[in-house]
Amino acid sequence: MLPPRKEWIERVCVLSLTALASSHAVTEKTGSWPSFSPSAVALLRARCQTAFGMAGAFVASGAILRGIIIITSIDQAKGRFPWAMSWFFRALLATIVSLTALETASAEPRRVLLLHSFGPQFVPWTYFSGQFREALIKQSPNGIDLYEASLESARFAQLDEQGPLIGYLRSLFAERKLDLIVTMGAPAARFVQRYRPQFFPSTPLIMGAVEQRGISGTALTANDTAVSVVLDLSKFIEHILHVLPDTTHIAWAIGASPLERFWVEELRRASQPFTNRVTFEWFDELSFEDMLRRIAKLPPHSAVFFGDIRVDAAGVPLDHERALARLREATSAPIFSYVDSYLGQGIVGGPLLSTEELGRRMATVAVRILSGETPENIKTPPLGLGAPVYDWRELTDWKISVARLPPGSIVRFRELTVWERYRWALIGGSTLLLLQGAMITWLLLERRSRRKAEVESRRRSLEVMHLSRTAEAGALSVSFAHELSQPLTAIMLSAEEAGKLLGAEPPNVSRAKEILDHIRQTDQHATEIISHVKKLLKRRSEVEAQELDLNTAIADAIQILSPEAKKRDVTLLAMGIQEPLPVRADSIHLQQVILNLARNGMDAMTKADPGAHTITIQTALLAESKVEVSVSDTGTGIPQHKLGQVFDTFYTTKEHGTGLGLSIARTIVETYGGKIWAENRPVGGAVIRFTLPLIRQSA
Repeated sequence: MLPPRKEWIERVCVLSLTALASSHAVTEKTGSWPSFSPSAVALLRARCQTAFGMAGAFVASGAILRGIIIITSIDQAKGRFPWAMSWFFRALLATIVSLTALETASAEPRRVLLLHSFGPQFVPWTYFSGQFREALIKQSPNGIDLYEASLESARFAQLDEQGPLIGYLRSLFAERKLDLIVTMGAPAARFVQRYRPQFFPSTPLIMGAVEQRGISGTALTANDTAVSVVLDLSKFIEHILHVLPDTTHIAWAIGASPLERFWVEELRRASQPFTNRVTFEWFDELSFEDMLRRIAKLPPHSAVFFGDIRVDAAGVPLDHERALARLREATSAPIFSYVDSYLGQGIVGGPLLSTEELGRRMATVAVRILSGETPENIKTPPLGLGAPVYDWRELTDWKISVARLPPGSIVRFRELTVWERYRWALIGGSTLLLLQGAMITWLLLERRSRRKAEVESRRRSLEVMHLSRTAEAGALSVSFAHELSQPLTAIMLSAEEAGKLLGAEPPNVSRAKEILDHIRQTDQHATEIISHVKKLLKRRSEVEAQELDLNTAIADAIQILSPEAKKRDVTLLAMGIQEPLPVRADSIHLQQVILNLARNGMDAMTKADPGAHTITIQTALLAESKVEVSVSDTGTGIPQHKLGQVFDTFYTTKEHGTGLGLSIARTIVETYGGKIWAENRPVGGAVIRFTLPLIRQSA
């Protein structure tokens, strides 16, 4: 049994031949051959072709032959075989001619003109047209003969300057029937509506990839339909401020073609409500090279919105994705846009238009029109922005937290972790190891827990006893002894050197006098230590701070450290800012911080491998409001898990240390509004950094 559609076609053809048989009966009476009007044959052929295409032709041929055989059998039974045979061959000839025409008509492809607004390579239309071509070929039951043309001069000129293109299209389709026109973008759509009466007045039109503003107020005829998009421009600004709430400056990267000038005005209107929070910058009056220079020097907390640059202000067309790639290479701020095809080419992401969905919609409408539907009866809702989609690599580069993304966001291009790549292998190996060593691990954990509890109990007992003894002696006297040990050591070393100079032959009296002067200065320094440490241990509100040059305090500390550094074969280096660094503090306190940090570094280098031992004291500016001082050594460094404990009171790694040096340094730095921390250098050794606020100089 034939399928319902084939059966319907066969019935149509059989009924048509039944009509021929009736005509044959009339002919028998009148003696004339029945006439087949061209309109009747064309009607039958059109019905078969519309119903089933090529397959309908083959089914129809079988039906016609069966009808002819039936009529011939009837004629043979009545003894009229010669006349029947003559009628049979004439009908067979008519059938062959009809089926040949039917096959030719069904095999003829549908001619479609794809008209680009600027050119076939201009983004984002090149993405839309690519998706449309692919979807049209897949969906169409007939062959597609696709022609493409472009309004090349629309980049610079108005529609009334398109005479050469009109002549080209008129000559191209003078003897070819055009079945459908599909435009990409608003300029191409307006061109077809304006000039269609001159060369294809009745050809259906699909206005594709055009924003709703581009067709608002446009008079659509019965042969027109639109597959449009809708863009809420203010949503793009709101999205940038949502994922980057600190944004204070937005640059619009857009070109200078007539279409882009229209969008500049729309963007200015959309930006107006945000001017109290964000400043806006426009690239439409810049050449592309100037855009690259400007985007590299955007102020902090900036963002860029790429709205397509088809032609720059210098008249240079930019017809490929390379424009976006070069902007990404030069930018100092994250880039956003509105089309999903830009994802992976340098934009962060967000709510984007789907090029695949738009191409699919256009192809669906095209197939419906090519199948006979009237364009004005096909209503396609505008395509809006899809779910937010982001590039994980851009989020990472610009330090945008995933937690700030809108709900339902999709993150692509995420780099797989080791666990995600080798999950099952790791699970299998770990399970095997766990099964084999479960008992041993449990025993070791039990033993470790007992030992840890014993050590913790013993440590707490020792700490309580130590605190009790320290409280009796008083933290003040211990601090004095610790702080005075440094100048006293310097005095001793200087005295030894002076003795050597006086005992030499001849004695170096002048140098000895210099050292004795240095001893007096150091002694005075020790006296000042006693006075100032006493002040430091009082309430902070009682500390007497004054404006001083931090570089001077560092230089004084280096002078005090020099004898000991020479004795230990340690090189002292001072680097950084040379101009005055005004801070509000006590110079003796700051010297003590430098002395403590430098001497700790010297002690750390005693356990290091023999070689160049260097203490580097370096200054640097932070945002013109703070100064950072770093004291680094080339020692063994600090255990990573101990970095947060080195400033605790009584914490020390020295055999005879008191654990007060770094604690006092932290107290001094925090007293004057600073912060101190410890790090390990990548090349070995440790570095202690602290910051102090600078005194702003009045203009």
